[in-house]
Amino acid sequence: MSQTSGAALRLPPDSGRTLELGYTGPAGRRRFWLHVPPHRIAGRRPLVVLLHGGFQTAPEFVTVTAMSHLADRYDVMVAYPQQNRKANPQRFWNWFQPEHQKAGTGEPAILAGIAEQVVLDWDADPERVFVAGFSAGGAMAAVLAATYPERFAAVGVHSGIGYRAADDVYSGLQVTQYGGSPAPLPNTVPLIVFHGGRDSTVAPVNAAQLVTSRLVNVPGVTSERADVPAVDGVRAHSVTVHRDTAGALQTEAWSVPAGGHAWFGGAAGVSYADPMGPSASAEMLRFFLEQRPDR
Repeated sequence: MSQTSGAALRLPPDSGRTLELGYTGPAGRRRFWLHVPPHRIAGRRPLVVLLHGGFQTAPEFVTVTAMSHLADRYDVMVAYPQQNRKANPQRFWNWFQPEHQKAGTGEPAILAGIAEQVVLDWDADPERVFVAGFSAGGAMAAVLAATYPERFAAVGVHSGIGYRAADDVYSGLQVTQYGGSPAPLPNTVPLIVFHGGRDSTVAPVNAAQLVTSRLVNVPGVTSERADVPAVDGVRAHSVTVHRDTAGALQTEAWSVPAGGHAWFGGAAGVSYADPMGPSASAEMLRFFLEQRPDR
């Protein structure tokens, strides 16, 4: 593995550093941006690996999600890998290709390698490493949950697609528009999902199918739904929580009926970001930090 550093992104005063770094491993190399909070509160920091969508760069995704500002508050590191144009001209993660749907090879190996590098080089907590993403990045986050369940303590998927719901470009396009039949996710990795009811890029049915795929091997599933009315700055939405027979949280699904294909609670005036809440960044980070290493 190798690491290179570059200029830090601009952030408000008293915020942490966001550094441009590099990873090289047996499966390939990628650049990534790592946000490190300004002050260590206590112990080893959790790490969130956050994957951008198609047509986005990692620095753009830093702005879209505003996750780094929340990370400073809770003393969490955030890694923002960037897809290479040589791997995909539109910077989509290749979640729909079989060579990128298994451990030990392709993009899953590279992204898991980035997480491992940060744990080793920056003293992150290996028991509290999480992965999340938007659109194609959300689909790849699901791939990582399936292929490296021992490495990621929870997964967040925003406007994404389930694991192995497609196996080539054509089926990927079909699933994006109409849904598919994703493979089961491990029942050891808690899942939080966000999706907009007016998403015309990734059909909302994919969110329901993703949750179903996560609950396939969970005994005695119970569900509880809360409907939240619109208030200033926050769209009406529902939250459905699924637990197992012992009461342990398995999935948390956020549905925003009036939401489109954009990161909820994101930066204003930025592509693929909806400044209206609920805040996906805040809720994902809350969900991740509620998980316990002895899950």
